Amino acid sequence: MSTALTTNQDLDPVRLREAFGVFPSGVVAVAAEVDGALTGLAASSFTSVSLDPPLVSFSVANTSKTWPDLRRADHLGLTVLAEHHGDVCRRLAGPVEHRFDDVEVTVSPEGAVLLADGLARFDCTIHDEVEAGDHTLVLLELHAVDHADTAQPLVFHRSGFGRLTAAG
Repeated sequence: MSTALTTNQDLDPVRLREAFGVFPSGVVAVAAEVDGALTGLAASSFTSVSLDPPLVSFSVANTSKTWPDLRRADHLGLTVLAEHHGDVCRRLAGPVEHRFDDVEVTVSPEGAVLLADGLARFDCTIHDEVEAGDHTLVLLELHAVDHADTAQPLVFHRSGFGRLTAAG
């Protein structure tokens, strides 16, 4: 027997973050070359949106110092991170000047930055941005894709990284 939820609760951010954290998600790197510098961030809010036209999305905090620079890029690279990218993901969330230290990347002629060994890699442009509370939902149109089935995804769960295991 389940109990009903109490409406009009005080939905404080700590309690919400903990509740949102029980849902595991993959992690992507969103990156581009902007003004001659590699610029990027990690996002755990990636999802596919549409096949026709081909669209994906991620959310970025309105307080992000990186997104205002990234959004100026002609093209963005989006890389689905593999389980061995934990250190890379932490670096992408760290100091801007060290985000791409020892990270193997490819830069497209349009400036999209793609990480090596990603499970899937997309060349994208911004289709739309939707303000959504303290975040912005970014819709990206896909222009190119490649993928590999060589590893498991990096999984973000309860504020840390986990791994997938086969259900028995």
